[in-house]
Amino acid sequence: MALQGHCRPHLLLVLTLIIVGALAGLSNAARNTSTMTSKELKMIRARLRNLNKPPLKSIQSPDGDIIDCIPFHLQPAFDHPMLKDLKLPLDPPERPKGNESAPVNDMANEAGQLWTISGETCPEGTVAIRRTKEEDILRAPSVERFGKKPAVKAGILALTESREHSVAYVKGEKYYGAKASINVWRPLVIPSDLFSLAQIWIMSLDHTNVIEVGWSVFPELYGDNSPRLTTYWTSDNFQKTGCWNLLCPGFVQTSQFVSFGAALSPISSYDGDQYEVTIEVIKLKADGNWWLFYETERIGYWPSSLFTSLAGHADDIQFGGLVASNVESGGSHTTSQMGNGHFPSEDFKRAAYFRHLGVITSSERPEYGLPDLPVLAQKPNCYDIKADKSNDWGNYFYYGGPGKNERCP
Repeated sequence: MALQGHCRPHLLLVLTLIIVGALAGLSNAARNTSTMTSKELKMIRARLRNLNKPPLKSIQSPDGDIIDCIPFHLQPAFDHPMLKDLKLPLDPPERPKGNESAPVNDMANEAGQLWTISGETCPEGTVAIRRTKEEDILRAPSVERFGKKPAVKAGILALTESREHSVAYVKGEKYYGAKASINVWRPLVIPSDLFSLAQIWIMSLDHTNVIEVGWSVFPELYGDNSPRLTTYWTSDNFQKTGCWNLLCPGFVQTSQFVSFGAALSPISSYDGDQYEVTIEVIKLKADGNWWLFYETERIGYWPSSLFTSLAGHADDIQFGGLVASNVESGGSHTTSQMGNGHFPSEDFKRAAYFRHLGVITSSERPEYGLPDLPVLAQKPNCYDIKADKSNDWGNYFYYGGPGKNERCP
């Protein structure tokens, strides 16, 4: 399996991740524990018992994470009332021909996951799940909101002061899949902000049904500033359904080699080596479910029964970056970064990018293609985007920025 034992970060990087992660987790936990009532602490421990299923094996990651190897039939997905009859491993449908991942070349390297540095993996018949700790829940606004986004009224991509996007998009047809290769960075996210991410959005026309997947730096959720594999789903515009990663029942994991929420490593460096992840989501006609691939590894699927509109197809695909800040209207712009904190005009090795973009427009003949992409940057002086096409990279774009600067007060 291509990902096994791939990640070999330098010792300095490993030590940095351990120290940063530990300090972030301890400081946030200490700040919140003193305000907890005994009832709230009981709720936290009950939530932990519900999330952390009994493992067959546990693997210690250098950054302090624990990856539990959970028997397939015990994973959180099967706590969902609609999925209780799916406890036997699904025989995965074959990938359609003509649906290959992005071509390999020497311009970028594959980013692995830090927990695999020792070469240990979970045994066959189990899935790799990052263990949730008490301090993770203590960083959330409340026990009830842990693992969930705030409910929104105007859709996931409503342009607001606190949610700024730089995206390329397609709409106007029926879509059955999307993919991209995304280079991995560690953007600065200031303590008062939520996250900076780079991902693919697969959405219904009204944005009430959404699948998101990519990488994020999300101190509140993870306790540090490491880029991590992150996903989200909802079927009711973030009102009651869905969550980050596996923090509620829904996504059915099949992989023993990849874990949501695990740190990605190595990461790209300015003017240096570039490391990327290739993400692919495809609605396979054989079973009707939305399957997720990470590099060549089949991670699992979102059952079509979770959704209303996305049960059939998507209407809107978007690729790009998002910064979620706590900036109030009229205030100074946040200094949290998107991408790597540099503008797209700096190009290769100096700016963040998406390449080998593709969407599928036919369930009968699932081949990737893409027209010229329209792009949208809410505040291009803060975070911008620049799209193009080439023989080597196909459809691609550079994106990102530093946030507050001379042109973005």
